[in-house]
Amino acid sequence: MQQNWLKAIVALFTAWMSTGAHASERAAIAWQMIREGALLVDVRTVEEYAQGHLDNALNWPLSEVETAFQSIAKDRPIVVYCRSGNRSGMAQKYLIGQGYTQVHNGGGYDEMQRAVRLVDAKPDQ
Repeated sequence: MQQNWLKAIVALFTAWMSTGAHASERAAIAWQMIREGALLVDVRTVEEYAQGHLDNALNWPLSEVETAFQSIAKDRPIVVYCRSGNRSGMAQKYLIGQGYTQVHNGGGYDEMQRAVRLVDAKPDQ
């Protein structure tokens, strides 16, 4: 009997997690960095960016990362995001390999949007 309850709880938790109703920790950290002045960069394609993007985000597609960041100080806080977090993860890895010291992968566009709503809803501490 106890095993069935445990299975039910695990199933419900898994279902809740897969709905995207929660905000990821990486996106919440990204918003904190943005509020503290981090450069926000959308590494999706120009077409994806045109369909919607986060306020104040620059659009430097992953294919242009090698040249786009050349004028950015290597110690400048940077948050990168894309559609799912995959391309932004590649951008983060590349930039760290180039000596950038404060690069954070905020994840995906939808993930970042969910997180900002939750972060904005929290009272200041």
